[in-house]
This record gives sequence, C-alpha cells and structure tokens, in this order.
Amino acid sequence: MKARIYHNPRCSKSRATLQLLEDHGVDTEVIRYLDTPPDTDTLRGLLRRLGIGARELLRRGEAAFRDNGLDDPALDEAALIAAMVKHPILIERPIVVVGEAAVIGRPPERVLELIK
Repeated sequence: MKARIYHNPRCSKSRATLQLLEDHGVDTEVIRYLDTPPDTDTLRGLLRRLGIGARELLRRGEAAFRDNGLDDPALDEAALIAAMVKHPILIERPIVVVGEAAVIGRPPERVLELIK
C-alpha cells in the first residue's frame, strides 16, 4: 500500500499521523506542503477525495485567514482555493491520500480508515 501525506513537521498531529502510518508499515510519500504548495488542480483533487468544500479545509485560526477576509460567505470555491494556493498555511493538516480516498488526520487515528 502506498500513501501520500501532506505534512507539516512542526504540527504534532501531522507528526503523530506520519508515525501511525510508519508503525503500520505503510509506504508513505511525504509532501511538505509549506515548502511545495499544492497547485489549484491538486487542491481540487484533494477536496474531491476528501468529499468536502474548500471552506471546510481552511484553518480559521491563521492570520492569513483574517488578513484575507476569508470568513466572507460570498467567496466562492475558486477564491478560497486560490487563497490556499497563495497561503498554504491555510490548509488543514495533515491530509493523507490512499488511492482515490483521503482523510484529514485529526485525530491521527482517522488514517486507519484508509489503511485497513
């Protein structure tokens, strides 16, 4: 089994999720998304796999959320995705992808749904 994790090594939940994958022997590609931000198409694919809208993937506590007025309900998916491409710190983490399925590793144990 091959997994991909969009990882922030400074985040304890992200580290715990990566450790859980390693503990289960899952071959994992680690993408440090703050260093290599996903583009628009990649984010759209992640949202499709997660089964959520862009607003649900936003980290609301980040300064970039407030500074860019992302709480405005008039903003559409394209505007929110563009904001995450420009400011990847806004992307909820970690995201784990296995095949066509994905979950946000909050709590880290959610990844067990993908690797069973």
